Amino acid sequence: MRVVITGGAGFLGRRLAKELLRRGRLIGLSGETETIDELVLFDMAAAAPPLDDRRVCNLTGDIADPAQVKALIAPGTASVFHLAAVVSAGAEADFDLGYRINLDGTRGLLEACRALPKPLRLVFASSVATYGGEIPDTVTDATAQTPETSYGAQKTIGELLVNDYSRKGFIDGRSLRLPTITVRPGKPNKAASGWASSIMREPLQGQDVSIPVDPATRMACLSPRRVIAAFIRAHELPAASLGRYRSVLLPGISIAAKDMAAAVTRHAGNRRIGRITWEADALIQRINDGWPKETTSERARRLGFEGDSGIDEIVQGFIEDELDQPAS
Repeated sequence: MRVVITGGAGFLGRRLAKELLRRGRLIGLSGETETIDELVLFDMAAAAPPLDDRRVCNLTGDIADPAQVKALIAPGTASVFHLAAVVSAGAEADFDLGYRINLDGTRGLLEACRALPKPLRLVFASSVATYGGEIPDTVTDATAQTPETSYGAQKTIGELLVNDYSRKGFIDGRSLRLPTITVRPGKPNKAASGWASSIMREPLQGQDVSIPVDPATRMACLSPRRVIAAFIRAHELPAASLGRYRSVLLPGISIAAKDMAAAVTRHAGNRRIGRITWEADALIQRINDGWPKETTSERARRLGFEGDSGIDEIVQGFIEDELDQPAS
């Protein structure tokens, strides 16, 4: 079984790769459990350090280059996890880049999949940025997608493409609409939601941090542990359980920035905690204000997707997985 992860050098791509390698197997399109023989991690830059496993192939390239993507989706590819994207604030700041990577790249990938002699299974990472404007604080399966950012528009179009390519039988696709994933390790990125990781990640490592939103700002959140489980769950669901509509809204609990800060103190242990200050950024605040404060989905529940119990579960998971483990 040949599996491809686009965005494979990123945090979620790398974490998904580690879990797939640990499991060693996936349910394939046939409905049977198959052994993962090759795991291809594709990104614009190589992961550092690379995963030390004979099954891993690291490829660097441009997701928006049709020739490179055609070579990536070689005959024999059974599954694709499509995580590659320009993040929210980056796509908003650079209109052309956002559409090139997030829309043209996704369309090119789907075309490469379509060219295979038989359909493969594809999991697309979408976002709650597909909602915007005058939406309820709690978004449900019935809430219309009304994006008010370029990133949100690009992800909405991506979902529609996955639906249509699946309808035509070119792929067996499924899209997961992700809440904000926190806590992300590493360095801050350009995502407008990045503060929801920085507010916990930096202080727990003894670093001061400035947060660009009001302390009362609420965010729909899902932990890395839960989202990786969701990617694999989405892949292994039979197509019949999804029906004609291939998008699933994942559950994200509502957490205020001030409550994230409080959780840092509760879980400090004997660590020296960095100082949290608040310095509003009008663009970041505006983008965040247009996003859901909570997501809940009866459809996701029926399909077996689970959210976190609360902020303490999220922070404790970050400490156990990132701070209490040796670097790898």
